[in-house]
Amino acid sequence: MRAGAFVYPWDVVGDPAAPGRLAELGLASVTLASAYHSTRALTPRHPAHRIVTAEHAAVLYPPDPARWSGRALRPYEAGEWAPGDAYGEAGRALADAGLEVHTWVVLAHNSRLGAERPETSVLNAYGDRYPWAPCIAQPDARAYLVDLAAEAAVRPGAAGTELESCGWYGLAHLHAHDKTAGVPLGDRAQYLMSLCFCPSCRQGYEDGGVDPDALAAAVRGALEPVWAGGDGAGVGLGLGSFEEPVLAWRTRTARALQEAAVGAVRAAAPAGFRVLLHADPVPYRCGANVGTEPGHVLAVADGVVTPAATVGPFGVAARPGSVLAANFGVVSGMGGSPGALAEDAERAVAEGATELRLYHAGLASDADLAAVAEALRALG
Repeated sequence: MRAGAFVYPWDVVGDPAAPGRLAELGLASVTLASAYHSTRALTPRHPAHRIVTAEHAAVLYPPDPARWSGRALRPYEAGEWAPGDAYGEAGRALADAGLEVHTWVVLAHNSRLGAERPETSVLNAYGDRYPWAPCIAQPDARAYLVDLAAEAAVRPGAAGTELESCGWYGLAHLHAHDKTAGVPLGDRAQYLMSLCFCPSCRQGYEDGGVDPDALAAAVRGALEPVWAGGDGAGVGLGLGSFEEPVLAWRTRTARALQEAAVGAVRAAAPAGFRVLLHADPVPYRCGANVGTEPGHVLAVADGVVTPAATVGPFGVAARPGSVLAANFGVVSGMGGSPGALAEDAERAVAEGATELRLYHAGLASDADLAAVAEALRALG
């Protein structure tokens, strides 16, 4: 069974043993971050450090000055956590160890952009901004994300790319010192809290025959039971007659970004370059695995990376040659189950999975990696 694992450049740069250690797991490929959001990451085996703090979203290679000259929105370069061409250095070392390298590109998730250019961010029905979530309906933001996808995906030596958060981002966010769990929010409430009311989105609602002020009032009304301690359960997504036109507009907007981003990557890439999207099969969901319509996304991209639990709907919609990569957490300390990987992978294959993705080889302990190696040997 073909398996790949996620890796950061800082897991490899400065650790000559890292590429060989990854190859010995039985991996066919690695998905190496080339554009990534802010994070604090453990590096349990690195000879020079144990904690890496990526202070802001950044590209992990030198961006092309000609592409970005004069642009108001442009990628940020990394600081000391990934200096110079950290992606390129890591990619070459991994390829020399016999691993196929694919880029890992995070798009609509950028807290620094939202802090410096707040008008680019999602604005909820209460008037609160989400600085980590660029609004994909805004033309300038969309153009920036499409160009970032092309540049960060097609790095020298890469055989393909995986585009994360290529769609709507919303409320859910692994934020530092997060204090938002006091009132549990289910899928319905997460959706309502993720609807954007920036000028571009308001115009989109109006174009669909929806009064944005009335919509915002309906969102707030639908959420009142949640803030009072109820579950907010109701019919559909809780927006009554607004529900269908709002979801249709958001779905069209996400589809347009996905089509443009994949098209830009393919225009810049050599023949045979593979493009996958991190995806969820429920169109209204937001986040790293963006909500999609399975039939549409599998017609646009070469395949998807999706949590193992959501492989099934993509399996039903798959075309001949579609890549369905089932994503498994293999870091025990983050809720992963590397000891059950072989059994879980067999279930995912029965649902239609054609490959495995393992999150995350750089973060996992030695014991977790040993369990992964054993599982991959069993799977053959």
